[in-house]
Amino acid sequence: QVQLVESGGGLVQAGGSLRLSCAASGRTFSTYAMSWFRQAPGKEREFVAVIRKSGNTNYADSVQGRFTISGDNAKNTVFLQMNGLKPEDTAVYYCAARLSPLPFTSQHQSAYSQWGQGTQVTVSS
Repeated sequence: QVQLVESGGGLVQAGGSLRLSCAASGRTFSTYAMSWFRQAPGKEREFVAVIRKSGNTNYADSVQGRFTISGDNAKNTVFLQMNGLKPEDTAVYYCAARLSPLPFTSQHQSAYSQWGQGTQVTVSS
């Protein structure tokens, strides 16, 4: 199994930046992809970004060009750099890990078996 711990959330003004971190421990060598999802109050959890073991990345249209996902393999940590934050980015952000090497749809929550506890991001207008 892989354990995930997110950090870096907080309160920021619109237009500001935050960097979220997701530290993985355990069987990290079996991780084939890491993603960020978010859930705003009263809304369903939604896909934000994914980074695969190959280094390939994908983003939700709503964050493309503003957010960047990256990984530090030596530290078993994945980051989400968020720039140009908007009030609609306010949500709890979750890190997720996929342990299967089979093809998958990155936007589907069911593709990931391991989840962190989440970190709150609040963007004020």
